[in-house]
Amino acid sequence: MMIVRYVDPSGRPAVGVESDGRVRPLPGHDTLGGLLRVPLADIRSACEASLRDPGVDAAEVRLLPPVDSRMEVWAAGVTYRRSREARVEESDKAADVYELVYDAARPELFFKSVAWRVTGDGEQVAVRRDSETNVPEPELALVLTPAGEVLGYTICNDVSSRSIEGENPLYLPQAKVYLGGCAVGPAIRPAWEVPDPRALGMEMRIERRGEVAWRGSASTAELHRSLDDLVEHLFREDLFPDGVVLSTGTSLVPDLPTTLLAGDRVSIRIDEIGTLRSEVCRGKDDLAWLAGDHPDRRPPSA
Repeated sequence: MMIVRYVDPSGRPAVGVESDGRVRPLPGHDTLGGLLRVPLADIRSACEASLRDPGVDAAEVRLLPPVDSRMEVWAAGVTYRRSREARVEESDKAADVYELVYDAARPELFFKSVAWRVTGDGEQVAVRRDSETNVPEPELALVLTPAGEVLGYTICNDVSSRSIEGENPLYLPQAKVYLGGCAVGPAIRPAWEVPDPRALGMEMRIERRGEVAWRGSASTAELHRSLDDLVEHLFREDLFPDGVVLSTGTSLVPDLPTTLLAGDRVSIRIDEIGTLRSEVCRGKDDLAWLAGDHPDRRPPSA
């Protein structure tokens, strides 16, 4: 079972459940943010009850990123050994800050995106035009209710400028937060169907002109911090009235000088969740449609 945002037959965004190749609506829930305000036990009951609906063929449905309303995306940094090594590698002025935060009591948490900026499966991500080295970062992401409960798990591509952050850690917001810098999807796997989120294999592949330019695999078992600890720190002095997506850090970072180029295709697969696919563009111009007012976020070419 997957919880999905999709475009319904009338052309409006909807929230539903995908199972056995069929997508079924969740009556009374027009937005994911609204669904997350419901007690977790009631969400589970609604998802299970929806399976009695015949639904529509999943092949006829266009998925939307599982983020809407006042939801935000936040991310954790330096939570895997590989991430620590990569940050140290790219930084020649303040490498010790990454060494320190890896074992510190307080995790690194940072704002990544508001809902309207997030792209979904099959859409684009961007690299900054003022950055020389840019990489995708595949991450397990938690979908959290306003009470901090885990509704389920999805995939986040935390696209990053290694050259900008490497120049100065204080440039992190510019390296991480920009139009096209965050993709989430393709859907949400309910927490009650994932026995151990710390035992999920993940793989990332970058394709360039039809050939594999980079490939790597890892496991969430390598995560240095507990998920509960990350959630507790995020909610310690903040509120998320429509819920929040918390991306938990990456263990797959291509070695320097590998960088994304316009036209590259990035695929991120995580066990139990699925595959998030994105095409790379350079700069913000190709993603201006995200700021439009079309209800289902349809790009101009769709």
